[in-house]
Amino acid sequence: MDRDNKIAVLVDAENVSEKYAEVLLDEVTNYGVPTYKRVYGDWTNSQLKKWKDSLLVYSFTPIQQYSYTSGKNASDSAMIIDAMDILYSGKVNGFCLVTSDSDFTRLAIRLREAGMLVIGMGEKKTPQPFIKACEKFVYLEVLYTPEDREEKEGAPKQTVKKERKPAVESASMKKVKSMIKDIVNSIGNEEGWVSLAEVGNNLSKRMPDFDTRNYGYTKLIDLVSTFTCFEISRVPVGDNGKVNKILIRLK
Repeated sequence: MDRDNKIAVLVDAENVSEKYAEVLLDEVTNYGVPTYKRVYGDWTNSQLKKWKDSLLVYSFTPIQQYSYTSGKNASDSAMIIDAMDILYSGKVNGFCLVTSDSDFTRLAIRLREAGMLVIGMGEKKTPQPFIKACEKFVYLEVLYTPEDREEKEGAPKQTVKKERKPAVESASMKKVKSMIKDIVNSIGNEEGWVSLAEVGNNLSKRMPDFDTRNYGYTKLIDLVSTFTCFEISRVPVGDNGKVNKILIRLK
């Protein structure tokens, strides 16, 4: 992933809590540089009061959109129009759409058709159509750890580190295991070996919301190591041989 990508970060404040402001921006830096940082909502609504402090701290630009009709999210149309204006400006390489609303599915598809990198961020309630429309999707609950919550709320830090709670159902582990098996069978060499990096890239293309953090692990090798059906090999590479290329195959 090109860390020099210019990313437009567009946040649906009426659908996403302000507590995620810092962690979502930190996550975006893994894919590029946040350039546009806009938050959409009806700022006359008292429910968005908590967002106002985050606007100043993290240099978000608030975009006002009045709710003309009760029960309708007026910010959707404003965010979509802005996204298309930014697209045609030619000043960015990608978009980060922060919302749990499936109404942005067509926008994500359109931006990808234009060759844009599209990262989605939302809570576990996010509908699959929007997740699948993004090139990469990240669950906000995974980014906002118990330690983040304690620090934000001013609670004393715990001496014992808390475990990261998985963001997906355990049944999804079986799906990932099956998919990795299929990838290894499809692209493995004559001896069945395939690099773990290739597996990870292929897995992300098949599952935009795949993230090892969803399962409580920080690295793919840690996740794969829990599956007893795979054999793992570390091959030294480079002049000093200190860097390992990790290969896996079915036992």
